[in-house]
Amino acid sequence: MKIKEKIRGKKKYYYLEHSFRKGNRVLKKEKYLGIKIPENIDKLKIDFEKEFHHSLIIKLEKMKSNFQEEWKRVPESAKKKELEEISIAFTYNTNAIEGSTITLEETREIIHDKIAPNKSLRDIRETESHSKVFLQMLNKKTAISNNLLLKWHGEIFKETKPDISGKYRDYFVRVGEYHAPDWQDINHLIKSLIQFINSSKINSVELSARAHYKFEKIHPFGDGNGRIGRLLMNNILWHSGYPMLIIEYKKRKSYYRALQKNEEEFVKYYIRRYLAVHKKRYVK
Repeated sequence: MKIKEKIRGKKKYYYLEHSFRKGNRVLKKEKYLGIKIPENIDKLKIDFEKEFHHSLIIKLEKMKSNFQEEWKRVPESAKKKELEEISIAFTYNTNAIEGSTITLEETREIIHDKIAPNKSLRDIRETESHSKVFLQMLNKKTAISNNLLLKWHGEIFKETKPDISGKYRDYFVRVGEYHAPDWQDINHLIKSLIQFINSSKINSVELSARAHYKFEKIHPFGDGNGRIGRLLMNNILWHSGYPMLIIEYKKRKSYYRALQKNEEEFVKYYIRRYLAVHKKRYVK
């Protein structure tokens, strides 16, 4: 959002301009301020932002309602198969982002057909373990807690990285140019994050975005932070009644760029992506 100046004749006029994406287009909406910038401009910006936020919440609630209606119509016998398909897609993409060499079809072979491809045993084991943890997460609602995060990590990496599985790092790490917090602060930061998640009243889609961003910035584990962070965000979505979001491997660059920005910019990216993926569920 920015203040825009227009000149008509010899007079200047001021507007608030808000840009937003609709499909492949970037649209703009303006609010007239007057011939000078009002003293309460900060409040006007907040009020203008609220107009868009209210519209967004309506879209998200409609999406949730339509998704729930769709899911109710799926026969119980087909739900298990559908969740397995989601697990295959999610496991492939989240592992590929982290460097796994297992392809989508090989992921299907491992999870559905129980066939091991000619790939590294480490990648195969992590594919099996991740899918198992993901399906357990979907089938049983468990309160977000310190123990849950450690349990997920331990179960995914116990066979491939036993030296770091199921425990927070006790050393400093750097991700590109980003220096993660001091390892001595991790327990406190995770505790604050969990408290934020469990007490927050904001919409679950926005909450999942903020929780994911905050978790990745804490970077509590020696490895596997992305995978646990994406499990966390989908746990919030699924158990709040929303469809999940798979960050696709082929679109990882925009995801990485968004994570490098501040929290508000990441939330905007995340919600744009979420609306694009689930568009059919709010335009009905």
